[in-house]
Amino acid sequence: MTSFRYRCTDCGSSFDRDAVRYLCPHCGAAYRPGMPLVGVLEAVFDAAAVAAAFDPERPDWQLFCAVEAAFHPPLPVGGTPLLRAARLGAELGLERLFVKHEGLNPSGSLKDRASFLVAAEARRLGETRIVTASTGNAASALACVCASAGLEALIFVPETAPRAKLVQMLVHGARVLPVKGSYDEAFRLSLEYTAARGGLNRNTAYHPLTIEGKKTAGLELYAQAGFRVPDAILVGTGDGVILAGLHKAFVDLRRAGLTERLPRLVAVQAATSDA
Repeated sequence: MTSFRYRCTDCGSSFDRDAVRYLCPHCGAAYRPGMPLVGVLEAVFDAAAVAAAFDPERPDWQLFCAVEAAFHPPLPVGGTPLLRAARLGAELGLERLFVKHEGLNPSGSLKDRASFLVAAEARRLGETRIVTASTGNAASALACVCASAGLEALIFVPETAPRAKLVQMLVHGARVLPVKGSYDEAFRLSLEYTAARGGLNRNTAYHPLTIEGKKTAGLELYAQAGFRVPDAILVGTGDGVILAGLHKAFVDLRRAGLTERLPRLVAVQAATSDA
């Protein structure tokens, strides 16, 4: 049985699992699209229970999962290989350099992990529609996962979204709504839609389980490294939620007494990413 409570990362208030859905009702009450997110919720697991039940010989990673396996979509998300990059390591002077190949997820990106867990949560709650705003990978991931789970994906995209990504969404049966304006405008409309018409909103970090979904990559890294914490992890970074998810993985492992340290996390961005 999954056992956790939500904790506000700003004020520290704690909530039962089904008492909240998105942001902290106190800190997030004044939130408006375009502002930095406030009142983001963290899933805090019963660390003592996890520690007592976890067996390294037969690891049950469901102990760290925020949605029961019975609700998971029938799609093989995660379990991507950790590959030795020997020649690149030699060039950089790194004896043990590895690359985790997230491109082998069903839609081709790590963002399948977040969409997978949000889709599982939708099934648990009896929601049949998931809504998001996206310029590409998150929407493609949502469309792919929803197709496997028999859920409707409704996606608000800025009119400048890449055509190749739009094709990927449409091929998976998503309903795509182009928006005249920026991503912020698409984000605002997606929030207004779910507030007025229902459905589950998948927007990154706005829904706390997007962080929990991305956390699974960190848990896999730990297991693939022989139940050791890597010295450093370099993370391609946009808004930082993948970075937050990987950090959360090792925080949860430490809380459960499975490690005493955290890896160094390095955010990597293109020089023009703020353009």
